[in-house]
Amino acid sequence: MKIKQTAGRKTLGEFAPKFAKLNDDVLFGDVWSGGELALRERSVVTIVALMAQGLCDSSFKYHLETAKKNGVTRGEIAEILTHAAFYCGWSKAWAAFNIAKDVWKIENPLEEAKSEHANRMIFPIGEPNNAYRLYFIGNSYLAPVSNDQVGIYNVTFEPKCRNNWHVHRATKGGGQILICIAGRGYYQEYGKPAQELFPGDVVNIPSGVKHWHGAAPDSWFSHLAVEVPSENGVTDWFEPVDDKQYNKLK
Repeated sequence: MKIKQTAGRKTLGEFAPKFAKLNDDVLFGDVWSGGELALRERSVVTIVALMAQGLCDSSFKYHLETAKKNGVTRGEIAEILTHAAFYCGWSKAWAAFNIAKDVWKIENPLEEAKSEHANRMIFPIGEPNNAYRLYFIGNSYLAPVSNDQVGIYNVTFEPKCRNNWHVHRATKGGGQILICIAGRGYYQEYGKPAQELFPGDVVNIPSGVKHWHGAAPDSWFSHLAVEVPSENGVTDWFEPVDDKQYNKLK
């Protein structure tokens, strides 16, 4: 995506038109817009370069704000500036942190955590999963990935959210496949210990098996739910996962 920048012309268009043109058309229009690096990576490089020079001014704040828009999270910028401090200078890091903490100021902790979780995925979180709200403890979100051939949905759980015990039934075929893509969660079959889940884990759930799945108590969690083709497929929903049982999980 080509970046359209006008700050140079607005600020220096009359005083230094050539500089303004180079800033808007070459630096942002060509350098920032092309090559092998994503905008997020370019933001990180720029922030560290400016910090190394001790340029913690309005341009540094602008690039911090741009980095946030490009997907750099609050936790990541803290790691980036801490790492760079050992190579750029401790005092420069302090100056950088004083600006960064305002840019990444937490006004709504839940929304901030949700946004950071979303940035770790290539699939969208989607909309509140209101159609199945009755069968979930806590808030969940649903984003259709594919409705053709095989149904695939990205299901996201906020911390402590989990669905009720349930069974996928069918006269032929059926069941479900979970492909974990972000965060940390759990899957449990009735009568068996809960299984901790991380990105990359895959769970095959045969038809007729009673189970539940959801987020860990301290983490957002997302998985793709793949509907295995079936004949006369239905889902039977049962009781919620007992709080006492769930709270034993870490």
